[in-house]
Amino acid sequence: MFNRRKFLKASALSTALLAIDKKSIANTLPSSTTVINKPIVISTWDFGVAANADAWKVLSKNGRALDAVEQGVWVPEADESNQSVGYGGLPDRDGKVTLDACIMDENGNIGAVLALEHILHPISVARKVMEKTPHVMLAGDGALQFALEQGFKKINLLTPSSEKAWKEWLKTAKYEPVINIENKLYDKAAPNKLPGNKYNHDTIGMIAMDTKGNLSGACTTSGMAYKLHGRIGDSPIIGAGLYIDNEIGGATSTGVGEEVVRNVGSFLVVELMRQGYSPEDACKEAVMRIIRKKPETAKNIQVGFLALNKKGEYGAYAIQKGFSYAVCDSQKQDLVIKGKSYY
Repeated sequence: MFNRRKFLKASALSTALLAIDKKSIANTLPSSTTVINKPIVISTWDFGVAANADAWKVLSKNGRALDAVEQGVWVPEADESNQSVGYGGLPDRDGKVTLDACIMDENGNIGAVLALEHILHPISVARKVMEKTPHVMLAGDGALQFALEQGFKKINLLTPSSEKAWKEWLKTAKYEPVINIENKLYDKAAPNKLPGNKYNHDTIGMIAMDTKGNLSGACTTSGMAYKLHGRIGDSPIIGAGLYIDNEIGGATSTGVGEEVVRNVGSFLVVELMRQGYSPEDACKEAVMRIIRKKPETAKNIQVGFLALNKKGEYGAYAIQKGFSYAVCDSQKQDLVIKGKSYY
């Protein structure tokens, strides 16, 4: 018979189990998402300051985060002195400048272009892919055909300075798929120019939160200098080079894309923030995953992550020293922060 003593014991056990269950659920939910710093825009590297400034023109007028990130990354895409993003970017081994970009909005809509040639603003083509097609990615000649159909103009992306650098590289280069062979020219003259850092090749990744608390992100690059023709890194891959979850936050990456893709890095950072990690701690754990999987490779490459959560908190972490990021909000529009690193 189920007597009073057994009933009390069962009730106490149920209460205890309910308390444990509530605690476990709480540990899996994100912390309070009360926004304390909006609008805000963050981007990779110190050249992100100028990009943030243009994004801020949108955000400061209560504009949408999606418009802000697109307009912001136009700046490095059109800057011929920046040989890592867009126009004037260092070419592949065949002397062709190929561009990769992706964009993601607060609703989870995405668009990307891969190995796109002859177009000044690949991020805008990526947005057209997102908004005008049933697809999420277009590549190569197909991406170019689509861009031209959408009214984009065809230009020569290889500037005289980048062509000169490529021809210098050809004098001592070996046309073979050896990892990081494109960096051999830097070994003696500048040993700090690790593959994936701002001196060799890089990306601009940007995340913005608007006055409504909505997030969007953009990532664009001309890719690794003197890469094999057709090589794609992490930049146009949603979940690798960029990921946005409007409930949690956003993340982007920079550096050697192959290692970011292997770890689905930006998605990982966002999921870690979902579990309660701060932006910096989430970025650090993503970096440590790369180091633990390939400790010897990690010693000679650069990968960095940058993240923003829904509270307006941000942080970054990289494998090597030298990674910096730019922050723009209502308090300061040209802040540059040195990211922490493992080495």
